[in-house]
Amino acid sequence: MSTTLTFDFLPETLEDFMSIPASACRTPHEAAAMTVLACLRYVDDPVEGEKMLNVLKGPKPLNMFDKQFLRDRLTGKDYVPRSYLKGTSPENDYEPAQPYIIEVLENPYSYDNDGYAKLYIRSSGADSPRPIVLKQSKQGSWHLFENLLLADIRKPESIE
Repeated sequence: MSTTLTFDFLPETLEDFMSIPASACRTPHEAAAMTVLACLRYVDDPVEGEKMLNVLKGPKPLNMFDKQFLRDRLTGKDYVPRSYLKGTSPENDYEPAQPYIIEVLENPYSYDNDGYAKLYIRSSGADSPRPIVLKQSKQGSWHLFENLLLADIRKPESIE
């Protein structure tokens, strides 16, 4: 099963981010898609991107290891988060078109662990969808638990 989320703009500030209805993270699919948006912002503005990711992390903000991991995975690789937007490919240098569409997938095992959801998002630069793990809060909203979306993918054709 898949859920498609459509965004008219990419948030540049935390205020923009919070203005998006999906930022309430009422479903794990919304939390997963918002993680992609936060990573997209991170590559252009790490400070704002970290603020967005901290909102998604809920009561457990990014630690020093998380911040170093982001730097290692995204420095010079701005195309990685763009690859999760529909319509991108290595051939078009992962350039997205508006509206920005993110498809979040689940499988029969996505909810095997109570209070957690392991969902998947297809990267146009990878052969298989990448996992992301979300955790449900006591209030019912969903938070980023483990971001596994930042693995290397095929480079844009213009770089190869």
